[in-house]
Formats: sequence, C-alpha cells, structure tokens
Amino acid sequence: NVQPFKKGPDYIDPSWLTAASGNNCRNLDAFMMGGKRLLRRFETASPGSDIVIIEGNMGLYDGIDRNGKGSSAHLSRLLKTPVVLVVNTARMSRSIAALVRGYQDFEPDTEIQGVILNNVSGERHASKLTDAIERYCRIPVLGTIPKNAYLNISERHLGLVPFRESESGNTIIKRISDITARYLDLDGILSVARNAREYPVKR
Repeated sequence: NVQPFKKGPDYIDPSWLTAASGNNCRNLDAFMMGGKRLLRRFETASPGSDIVIIEGNMGLYDGIDRNGKGSSAHLSRLLKTPVVLVVNTARMSRSIAALVRGYQDFEPDTEIQGVILNNVSGERHASKLTDAIERYCRIPVLGTIPKNAYLNISERHLGLVPFRESESGNTIIKRISDITARYLDLDGILSVARNAREYPVKR
C-alpha cells in the first residue's frame, strides 16, 4: 500500500502517481501551505500505508530563496525522510562520484541514503558508475536504469501530459513498472524506508 506525495503545487505528476499507486497523491509545498499545514497533510495521509514516497521537483537543493527554503532537501529534513537521489548519468563515468559527493556535502544534514542511476548506456557503464559511487561516496546504488525511449511520457508546455489525457497511460505505467522491477534494487529501497528516522504521526 503506497502513499505518494508530490513536492510543490504540481497537479500533472500527481495524476500519474495516483494512477500508479491506486491512492490519491497529495501535494506538499512549504511556500504555499506553510510548515504546520504541510505537516498536518503528511500526518493525516500517511497512516495505514506500508511505504510513503515523496517525489521532489527541480534539483534537490533548489528552493525559493538563497538559503534553499522550500527545496526538496528542506522538505526531507522537515519530515525526517531519507533521500534517494536520481542522477542522469549520460556521458559520465567516474565524475559521478564527484557529483554525488557534492550533493552529500552541500547540506550534510540532508540524508542521502542511496542513488538511482538513470540513462545508463550498458553493463560496462553501470559497473564504472557503481564502482565510483561505492568507492568514494559510501552509499549504495539502488538501481541502474538503461536508456530506453519507451519510458518517456509525452510532454507539452506545462510538462507531462496528465494521465487522464493520455491515450496509453495504463500501458505506460505497466511498461515503467516492468522496467523498474528489473533494474531497481527494490529490497534495498525498502530497506532505506524501513531505516528512516521515526516520525511521530498523529492518529
């Protein structure tokens, strides 16, 4: 039983997250909702779920001001949630370690507990990337997603086409599900979730 959340006032991505999970996706936005209302939203929607997944937006540390307020990292610290960082690895090998270390060190109290590598060119590329991260960053690689045009969802000027307007939404979700089940370390991801700091949800 997965409870999805989406950072920000976005309504398009939540349409896909709702369809994929079977539960209504909730929005979390520190700027528009304020801290107390955001916490109440998280507390009331989470009980009864086996896992809570929050999709960030933009870069991990991109916020509304120079201090990063309202960023995905700020939200993770507020809710005491670990971060699984998704990185586009196109045309990159050992440099991935420098990039991930930069994310780890930028605001060290942000708990980056694993990395998913996206746009991986093949097994050799995946091996080089994984070796660099595990050697220099000391966190696990929780998946290596290959370049695959079939994973794309159609876009327009506002972003993704909403699920209800997509003619092949269920087919796309099934395709993504099959690919991620094959290439993600689902047990590792669940372990990250289980080891998250306890959050005192009100019932």
